[in-house]
Amino acid sequence: MTVDSSSPTPAPPAGPAARPGWLRRVLLDPLVNLLKAGLSPGQLALTVGLGAALGVAPTFGLTTVIATGVALRLRLNVAALQLICHLLTPVQLLLLLPFLRYGGELLGQGNVMAHFTLAQLQRQVRHEPLAILRLLWRAELGGLLVWAVAAVPVVALLYFGLRPVFRRVVRKQEAETAAVEP
Repeated sequence: MTVDSSSPTPAPPAGPAARPGWLRRVLLDPLVNLLKAGLSPGQLALTVGLGAALGVAPTFGLTTVIATGVALRLRLNVAALQLICHLLTPVQLLLLLPFLRYGGELLGQGNVMAHFTLAQLQRQVRHEPLAILRLLWRAELGGLLVWAVAAVPVVALLYFGLRPVFRRVVRKQEAETAAVEP
């Protein structure tokens, strides 16, 4: 058995470039793979915009169902929309009380919701679940109204801002593919 010296053994990757960062592994690479899989730059930009908006909606516990319905209705990639939504869960939790406070003020419960804290919310859920439903339904409805007004410009900015970026990525991918093919 002879060893062919003309085919070099690939060297193992070295240094920090060998392992991409968390942001690239979790967010950028899956989005670029979706572009490679045939999703258009416009569809991907809309997916990211809607995912960002739905990911912070004050509909705690319903985000997955709503995002799936929106993705199916608009023929977007369900997995990409879910990825963006679930990456924004910490932001959703941070914005939940402000949405409830502003929503309560909007619909006439400003005095009750002005100083409402997360600890009070947890205590109410444990000890008086029906009382919390009566207290929060108007605040939740108002929070959804505040979110809906804020979501429109967020989706528009992300859509129109990311569409050229994703187009550039597609052109770059096409150029790399053309350079590799003989």
